[in-house]
Amino acid sequence: MNMHPQVRVANGEQRPNAGVDVSKQHLDACWCEHELRVGNDAAGWSELIAKFKASQIDLIVIEATGGYERGLVCALQEAQLSVARVNPRQARDFAKSMGTLAKTDRVDARCLRDLADVLARHRERHKYITPLADSRREELAVLITRRRQLVEMRVAEINRLDQAVKRTKRSITRVLRVLDKQLEEIDREIQRHIDDHFEPQSKLLDSVKGVGPVTTMTLMAALPELGRLDRRAIAKMIGVAPLSRDSGPRKGQRHIWGGRGDVRAVVYMAALSAAKHNRVIREHYERLLAAGKPKKVALVACMRKLLTILNAMLRDGAAWDESKHRQPHANA
Repeated sequence: MNMHPQVRVANGEQRPNAGVDVSKQHLDACWCEHELRVGNDAAGWSELIAKFKASQIDLIVIEATGGYERGLVCALQEAQLSVARVNPRQARDFAKSMGTLAKTDRVDARCLRDLADVLARHRERHKYITPLADSRREELAVLITRRRQLVEMRVAEINRLDQAVKRTKRSITRVLRVLDKQLEEIDREIQRHIDDHFEPQSKLLDSVKGVGPVTTMTLMAALPELGRLDRRAIAKMIGVAPLSRDSGPRKGQRHIWGGRGDVRAVVYMAALSAAKHNRVIREHYERLLAAGKPKKVALVACMRKLLTILNAMLRDGAAWDESKHRQPHANA
């Protein structure tokens, strides 16, 4: 049989793949014709790893589930097993494309196994493999998640304060004071962690006007690929690369879509600030507006340019240098 060069083989035969559906309490796994439910804990991970190794599993596909999959992914990687953690939307779209409309834990595990069979043969398989977990980056991500939760609670309390009666205002004010104190504490903890483990990268990013502490910490935690990929790949990963919508003779309007929403949100705020205070980004923004581009389109282009600059800076280990990024005709 003429097999794809990327397919892994064992004893002349193709190695099987597996899918694991993750929930808070348990894991549903499917490989070959086997199905197994175990607890989502250390004992369950060990049992799955033993089964996968006995079956010589090639690739395991797991759906991202808000962090419930983190322990399993780390355990599988430590056991030298290849893992692809996929976006839930991608997994669901794949299931629909295969005609699977039902949704249960067992059905999801089977669909993830089928997706693993596809990814294992993919010409660019390596792009789907989840990189080894960095404990320092994981810890930073947890701190930033907690900070975001505190900010959301504070915003909710402020919104309630606007329409609160006299008797409830005192309670809301007390809660706001507690939240402010908690935010100050976690900001100090995040900064200590960055200073201890990501100081060189942080200094490079901080040298750019428009890039503030929240942008820096989010990029450090949620975009480890920054500085390691080319500009097109990094833009697509964040969801600021215009996607084609062509069909036959029709040329559809390009739109951005998908990507890492949490990173895109902070890059948007950074670009908004940079369009006012960073000469390079401001001139780029004004030039696009003068060319007749809508403001939103111009701002997305600024996001992409800012991200490209940050990517190059981390790649080269170089601090901000305005002369390197201004277009020649933009010199005043």
